[in-house]
Amino acid sequence: MDKTDKPAKPARISPRGAATRTALLKAAAQVFRTVGFARAGVSEVVSVAGASVGSLYHHFTGKADLYLALYEEFQQRQQERTHQAVVEARAGGEKDPTRLMNIAARAYLLGCIEERETTRLFFSGDGPPGFDYQLRSRLTRWTDRNVALFRKADEPVDEALLIVVSGAMLLAVAEVVQRDDAEAHKLADDITRLLTRLEPRR
Repeated sequence: MDKTDKPAKPARISPRGAATRTALLKAAAQVFRTVGFARAGVSEVVSVAGASVGSLYHHFTGKADLYLALYEEFQQRQQERTHQAVVEARAGGEKDPTRLMNIAARAYLLGCIEERETTRLFFSGDGPPGFDYQLRSRLTRWTDRNVALFRKADEPVDEALLIVVSGAMLLAVAEVVQRDDAEAHKLADDITRLLTRLEPRR
């Protein structure tokens, strides 16, 4: 895992504080999915959470901070899914870098399908100012680590390949979460098969 992708280590909080924070995040996800980020209000979130406005501002700076915290948790789960998929493939004897990248990309897309409603929240374009840039940057860094499977550690990543793969994944996620499960899984398989045909320039 790229150290730049690790969320900041949270400060130690009491079990009660942790439960309140979890309730607020769960409520925020529900409200954001129902009315969208732009139309959501802090009052709605605390009402659904059964918490107070003061408790929300104790844990978060506002609804944008809630949104970003939800994204960090989603991204962490995605990183764990793709890492685990690659680890299992290597343990099974897979060494081909193209195949490993294919496995990582498919795991990422399957995670998006599994958490379809959450994924739509982040890929809908309805987020805090500047979030679209952050989303693209994080997906590019994730792609960078997978493109690195194509090369030796001391060789530079093929920038053109990085742009193509990260752009393809961004569009792929937006498409698979709009399909039903059967169509989404087929599309994920088709996309990752196409990605395996890409190779870095020599």
